[in-house]
Amino acid sequence: MKSYSIQEINEVLMGTIVGNTSIKITAPEQLELANASEITFIGNKKYEKLWKTSKASVAVVNEDISIEPGENKAFIKVKNADLAMSQVLEIFAPPSPLFEIDIHPTAFVDKTVVIGKGTRIGAGSYIGPKVKLGENVTIYPNVTILDECTIGSNSVIWSGAVIRERCHMGNGCIIHSNASIGADGFGFRPDPQKGLVKIPQIGNVVLGNNVEIGANSCVDRGKFSATILGDGCKIDNLIQIGHNSKLGQFCIMSGQSGLAGSVTLGNGVLIGGSASITDHVTIGDGAIIGGGSGVTKNVPAGVTLLGYPAIDARDALRQWAILKRLVNESKK
Repeated sequence: MKSYSIQEINEVLMGTIVGNTSIKITAPEQLELANASEITFIGNKKYEKLWKTSKASVAVVNEDISIEPGENKAFIKVKNADLAMSQVLEIFAPPSPLFEIDIHPTAFVDKTVVIGKGTRIGAGSYIGPKVKLGENVTIYPNVTILDECTIGSNSVIWSGAVIRERCHMGNGCIIHSNASIGADGFGFRPDPQKGLVKIPQIGNVVLGNNVEIGANSCVDRGKFSATILGDGCKIDNLIQIGHNSKLGQFCIMSGQSGLAGSVTLGNGVLIGGSASITDHVTIGDGAIIGGGSGVTKNVPAGVTLLGYPAIDARDALRQWAILKRLVNESKK
């Protein structure tokens, strides 16, 4: 079991220690559940009241905290406790699943595959013709990577993921279990003789550097060219990204949200859980789409929308307040 003194942890965080404790820290834990040997976090002043009953001996806190740690307890004050939390979690993170050998004998690797130094391929995986794998790529068991794909260095692909033909990933990407990259876009047209005719989807998917795709999410290939996700995009579990959509850098999509075909997101767009964006809509840089919202038209940069159909957040809140007041009055 890993254990660290508060001084050793602060060597990583480079914060300011207030108070003192001799208790060794063995794990991080949330404020309400932590015991004496665990470190916790207070990232918002509204949670300060919970410290009084917490059993934790150490908390990483923002610099503006207004309480004292107490006897045999200590705070590590930092500029941003939420960011510091990620550093603490790295300290205590258990090792990744082991590979006894770099390429498992049950994996099928086509003779034309180019494999970079330090790359590992797990049991039961399929790596198709003319695939190029960069250096230090980790492919866990039962992954499928089809013909002519490229996977950038230091990327990780978890079990069950499928990377369809001719798709390309940058460096440092993470694809979680059962994600689908490059499935056919949803394209059909009615035909009097044949019913619904499938429209061929001959494009691909291009992921930038440091893109993360959550479990059971789908990024469909383009009909003509590419579906593109820019550097640093983070996609939650259970997300649908339709064909020919284009995401700028550092976009975030929360669980069960979806983009229809040919949606364009600027840089730094945030989309809340269960939000839906109709086809051919453009959302400007830094815009925020609230959870459960439905976007049916273009969105300017920097605005926040709520509701279904989505409107300016301030207008949505006013409407909801009026409706609530009318309902309450009707009950009198």
